[in-house]
Amino acid sequence: MSSDESTVWQGRPSQVVNFKYYLACLLIIPIPFAFWKWLQTRCFSYELTTQRLRIAQGVFSRTTDELELYRIKDLSLVQPFFLRLFSLGNVVLLTSDRSTPKLTIEAVADAGDLHEKLRRLVEELRDRKRVREVDFE
Repeated sequence: MSSDESTVWQGRPSQVVNFKYYLACLLIIPIPFAFWKWLQTRCFSYELTTQRLRIAQGVFSRTTDELELYRIKDLSLVQPFFLRLFSLGNVVLLTSDRSTPKLTIEAVADAGDLHEKLRRLVEELRDRKRVREVDFE
């Protein structure tokens, strides 16, 4: 991380995303499968800095992907009924990044607040770097 880059937010998906697997383990699937799903979700994390979004995942081997914030073209806040029951939501990013054209920050608390932080940071970074998104049709 460079000296002018600082962490703004850190989070991970809620275990609510595994609800159907946990329910299935009570009915038909063995318990170790539920533990594996819990572990996968526990080892998945997001870190939002003033310049980029880092996504780290993996139980045994770890992969970290970075998305430069100025590459974000559009943001959406999606709060399905089931997630709203737990005060959770998804933030969907459409980007100009080739490896990650669409990214969903899934099942996080205070998703509306995260959405606003992201929007503000993207605009600040674009102004600072003098970058504008141009679409050709």
